[in-house]
Amino acid sequence: MKGRIMDQSENSSTEEMAAQLTKGHDRVDIKSFAGGLEQEIASLPQIRFSKKWFSTQQILTVVVPVGFALALIAVATAQQLRTMPDVQAFIQQYPGTGSFSQPVTDGFPWWLRAQHYLNMFIMIFMFRSGLQILVEHPRFYSNGHCTPGTEWFRLRGPVPTDRVWTAKDDTLALPHWLGLPGVRHAVGLARGWHFPLATFWLLNGVVFVVLLFATDQWQRFVPQSWDIFPHAASTAIQYASLDFPPPSGWHQYNALQMISYFTTVFVAAPLAVFTGLLQSPAIAARFKTATGPFNRQISRALHFGVLCYFGLFITIHLTMVFSAGLIENLNHIFRGVNDDSYGGLLIFVIAMALIAVAWIAATPFTLKHPRLVQRFARAITGWAENLLEDFTPVANFEEKDISPHFWPNGHGPDSEEYRQHQAEGFANYIVKIGGLVENPVELTMDEIKALPKTEQITESFCIQGWSGIAKWGGVRMSEIIKIVRPKPGVRFVVFYAVASGPGEYDDEKPGLFYDCHKFKHMKHDQTMLAYEMNGDPIPELHGAPLRLRNELELAFKQIKWIQAIEFVDSFKDLGSGEGGFNPDNEFFDYRAPM
Repeated sequence: MKGRIMDQSENSSTEEMAAQLTKGHDRVDIKSFAGGLEQEIASLPQIRFSKKWFSTQQILTVVVPVGFALALIAVATAQQLRTMPDVQAFIQQYPGTGSFSQPVTDGFPWWLRAQHYLNMFIMIFMFRSGLQILVEHPRFYSNGHCTPGTEWFRLRGPVPTDRVWTAKDDTLALPHWLGLPGVRHAVGLARGWHFPLATFWLLNGVVFVVLLFATDQWQRFVPQSWDIFPHAASTAIQYASLDFPPPSGWHQYNALQMISYFTTVFVAAPLAVFTGLLQSPAIAARFKTATGPFNRQISRALHFGVLCYFGLFITIHLTMVFSAGLIENLNHIFRGVNDDSYGGLLIFVIAMALIAVAWIAATPFTLKHPRLVQRFARAITGWAENLLEDFTPVANFEEKDISPHFWPNGHGPDSEEYRQHQAEGFANYIVKIGGLVENPVELTMDEIKALPKTEQITESFCIQGWSGIAKWGGVRMSEIIKIVRPKPGVRFVVFYAVASGPGEYDDEKPGLFYDCHKFKHMKHDQTMLAYEMNGDPIPELHGAPLRLRNELELAFKQIKWIQAIEFVDSFKDLGSGEGGFNPDNEFFDYRAPM
């Protein structure tokens, strides 16, 4: 395979592609962002039981009265139980505090109080950015295929069947006070908040656990006897009877408190981390979790379930703080003293005011300074992305694992030249390969198909949340590397598409889609230029005639409709210098292994 060798002047044709790129704007205009999507707000959740869908309103019309009735029954039952001598003896023997743990001796030290507030501050914005990520693909499935109609949870109606419905069409917005930033298809900025905050939250949690076990504070959270269960039953009866157990938190939490705190710190928090990591394409590929019980869609649902758990825990926690000795409790956690002065209340008001100011400012700040959010996230989480990008091998699945539906995304090329190539079956389609190479070439599709062919069945992970498995056929990038012989100093490979991205304003000329990949990834056995999908030529919506497969990265990196490839030492002079059309215009990170 030789192809047509380009001379030095023709090699600059890849530079002409670079000249067709446009710079993204360094702020977000809601009316025109992401191609001017209408800001359709997510609906309240709908849940499917068997084959019937139920709205939140329908569920609440049953749950609220039934829950209220059960609460009344629980109160009446508990109050009646407390009149019985045997129950009174049981409560006296197991009052809720005692033998299941040793009391602490130093109350609430400064580090615990500081970390408690920091944890609360971080989690609020993790929740907001996490909800924003959720509405990018507002559906949950019980398998990893994301086939429309098989979801059991959704925040909008069913997928239309009368037209092509892309993953971008399926996105939703949130109110700006709730989502971060709330704008439709702002998943790059949501991740720009969520991942650094998750990093800080995890670091804060690790330090917290280390300090717990370096002091006697671990005794607040870890039971030391099975007696905790009868104590918990006793505490539950006392709470349900509305005659609360006496406050004991300064030295020892009661049994129900200890169980809830232990579950939150040592079960729910690790589960949040675990289910978050399982949504990484690099981790899923390394451990082949796409088709098992830890597939991405189950992980997404569990991750959301943990968020709901934390929300419920915080609600109950605050309710108990306010109803069972507010002043004393605030003094415990904000001042570290055990009295009934009003200093703790004053600090609490100031602390909540700071959170309120940050809450209100977060979305306007993000829309005004999106590039700062993008680059800050890269600085904080870049080390983790580097680590994940080194994961090998990539999982390869079987024919039976192929997804029935593979979500399309983006709009195809609309030029007359592309339509002509399409009509000719791409017989005269040429891919230019140049840049810092010794042998720049032009290859026709027939010449590309004459190169050694490889096939692989791999999973795509979209940044929006959907996933799907497909069979790809094409030529390894390592074969292309052999032909063009990159020069020393090459660090990145740039792929240019025939298609253009949407201009941010109507009077702007849209720039070409392009994307940059690390050169070392191009040597991977499963990095390919794919021209077949599931045994057939790739359809237009999925990138005909040629698309990239770099299985260590998210799906938006798998650029479609490739017309040119350039080997470079840097991408800082391309577009906005962020590494691709999506990073330039929608503030994604150019690295996307998670």
